[in-house]
Amino acid sequence: MATIKVYNLKGESTKEITLDDKVFAVKADPKLVQFVVRAQRANAHIPYADTKTRSEVRGGGRKPWKQKGTGSARQGSIRAPQWRKGGIVFGPTSERNMTLKVNKKTRRKALSMVLSDKLADSRIVVVDSLDQLTGKTKDLSITLKKLPVKGRSFLIASAKKNDLLTRCAKNMPQASTMLADSLNVIDLLKYHTLVIDTAGVESILAQYSK
Repeated sequence: MATIKVYNLKGESTKEITLDDKVFAVKADPKLVQFVVRAQRANAHIPYADTKTRSEVRGGGRKPWKQKGTGSARQGSIRAPQWRKGGIVFGPTSERNMTLKVNKKTRRKALSMVLSDKLADSRIVVVDSLDQLTGKTKDLSITLKKLPVKGRSFLIASAKKNDLLTRCAKNMPQASTMLADSLNVIDLLKYHTLVIDTAGVESILAQYSK
């Protein structure tokens, strides 16, 4: 099993913890990860675009002119699709269902693949605790500089809700916070480095190593 160093907020290595190979040593399958990303985006999509059909457009209850004798083409309603401000044919509606089903095992496997890739590339930094943060953005910025982090974007995960941590990262466009048990493939791919506390690692292992 792989091991990883644990740091305090001063950037000092304090100990090492063991990681389960079922979660942090999974061979990557790009097609599976791509499918989970596509499904997650599709399931989060809200179909705002909504056009009205001729039955939904207001008005048009009276025949615009008589059937014969006018020399014009016969018309039954001014809300027919060929009329200006008439109904739309085959337009987008809010009833569209764009969701994709993803099995729980598939989603967990994809997440494990991304975590394994980050660990292999030294893009996971474990800290003993995030409770000592004061809530100031400057303190979080200094802490990140002390830690052996790579890249310029950070996803900071903790086992429990931490209002001070959320407040720290609120003014940092390159950082985002999340609960460890809510990690997902898109956010892990979006941010270069994952910074997580030991309790968060234990939460992930308990959730995904089953």
